[in-house]
Amino acid sequence: MKPLGRSLMKWKGILMSGIWVVVAVAGAYIIFAGLLFIFQSHFVYYPERILVADPGSIGLNFENVSFETSDRVELSGWFIPSPGASGVILFCHGNAGNISHRLESVQMFHRLGLDVFIFDYRGYGQSKGKPTEQGTYKDVEAAWRYLIETRQVNPDQIVVFGRSLGGAIASWLAQTHPPGALILESTFTSLPDIAATLYPYLPVRWLSRFEYDTAERLGRVDCPVLIVHSRDDEIMPFGHGRQLFEAAKEPKRFLEISGTHNEGFITSGGHYEEGLNAFILEHIVPEK
Repeated sequence: MKPLGRSLMKWKGILMSGIWVVVAVAGAYIIFAGLLFIFQSHFVYYPERILVADPGSIGLNFENVSFETSDRVELSGWFIPSPGASGVILFCHGNAGNISHRLESVQMFHRLGLDVFIFDYRGYGQSKGKPTEQGTYKDVEAAWRYLIETRQVNPDQIVVFGRSLGGAIASWLAQTHPPGALILESTFTSLPDIAATLYPYLPVRWLSRFEYDTAERLGRVDCPVLIVHSRDDEIMPFGHGRQLFEAAKEPKRFLEISGTHNEGFITSGGHYEEGLNAFILEHIVPEK
């Protein structure tokens, strides 16, 4: 019986070791999920405070702009005029960096004969405060109000442009403040949707404290819509762009580009620029 006893003790030890491994893995999983829930804003926003350049560094005249949100947060931005402009781009940038990292796009829209108003969300660049979902909505609404009230711009002359996270913010604005046109580039259907893609092993839909439901808002937008997306986008799957296109009302267009999430608009070059220009010319009529 002694060999049998030793064998049972051995298997008992193996079983206990296995249980402890499962407990450790489960504990690590729960801890990681808890940290994701508590600190998830750090997974959503990557602001940088220091401006690395300004439009003057690429030869463009510009105005530094300060304006205030409905909850009294002071924001900053740039207004870049274009002689004889046919309209105004209200530029909503993505979740990282600040306005100084978008000068290639500012220059392109200037080439297309458009004024550009680009601003930083709260917590980004020289804007005060700390970013939150509801805060970004207040920020873009304040930017819209600045154009309408301070600049006296006709809403029909405004093209709201949103890239990546900015697309979700732009679609939120357009549902209640209809612009002349809306352009969403490299944008997701909702934050829980994209989080589920990035973290398939976590119950992110239960954990998410953010919505940014672009598709749901887009279905209530009553202006021409252009969806821009790349099949090579390694962060926002191409399918998200197609789903947004399906969610949008007519008139709408889809512009397929190439290149990665952050470089697609550069990689696609003339094809990208011509596609945006054709859409804008079709739907934005210069004021006489």
